[in-house]
Order: sequence, then C-alpha cells, then structure tokens
Amino acid sequence: MVNLNHHVNLPKKLNYLIIITSDNIYSKIIRNEKFEDISGKIAEDIIVSNGNKVIDKIYLPNDLKTIREKVESLINNPEIDVIIVSGGTGISKKDVSVEAILPIFEKILPGFGELFRFLSYSEIGTSAIASRAIAGTKNNKLIFILPGSPKAIKLALEKIIIPEAPHLIKMMREY
Repeated sequence: MVNLNHHVNLPKKLNYLIIITSDNIYSKIIRNEKFEDISGKIAEDIIVSNGNKVIDKIYLPNDLKTIREKVESLINNPEIDVIIVSGGTGISKKDVSVEAILPIFEKILPGFGELFRFLSYSEIGTSAIASRAIAGTKNNKLIFILPGSPKAIKLALEKIIIPEAPHLIKMMREY
C-alpha cells in the first residue's frame, strides 16, 4: 500500500527567484541596450500560470564568483522558496553555474539531474549527456541549475519543478 500523506497540505503558492546567467544579456544591460530573454520569459510565465509568484529576475554574467556571491546573498531571504538558475550547465569554459553553486548546497538532489536528462533524451537524443543540470537545498530553499535553452526551461519547470517543489519544500520544513 502506498502512503500519499506526504502529498497533503502542500504549500499552495511558492515564491520563485529567477537568475539568468548570460554574458550577452548582461553586457546589453550594462550598455542600456534592448535585449530579448526568451528563457526567462518562459520561466516566469510557467511559474505564474501555476499560481506561484516570481519575486525577482536577476541577470548575471557567466562569472563563477559573481554567481556564487549573488546566490549566497539571497539564500537567507525569507521570501524566497525556490531559486531557478538558467544557464551555465554545459561543458564550455564559460559554463560555471554548477561550479559556482554546488559548494553552497547543504543537500544535493541527484534525482533531479538524472530525471531531467532522461526526459531531455526523448526530445534531443544523446546530446542530453552534455547537460550538467543539478538541484540542491540550502536554508530550506530549493535551488535548480538549468540549461539556458527555452525548451530545457519549459521541460524542467512543467515536468519536474512545478509538480514536485511543493512536496520538497514541505519535506524540508516539516522533517
């Protein structure tokens, strides 16, 4: 018999913070130029359409120290339940989001990355192995590090994060 008591009394509305790591967007912001952020818009739309709130969207360069310091500065904010970091999960030299945030985690959720790559495989094939998407916790907050592509953001949020985040938050806060 399956016990589903852990899926009752879940938080109804979570507060999300979105961090977009992109040298291109960041340099345009610095120069006061217009920019398009398709992935950030998709993330915000999905989060809000599911009854949650986006409390802020922050743009950072692909810089390990900058990313780590920003996440560390936000981790004690009691308004934040979930932090989504978009970008920096590939294998190029500029992909440093995982290295920036991994040391911050109290607990790692390896199943997130495994499930994300499994679901990605059905959409993009063996290229899914290049993603280092990962998730973890710190100070009763969930942190997800996702690829920056619009399809990856949509997949992760719709298929994994939005459905499971309330349960994970409840587990951290109650047990």
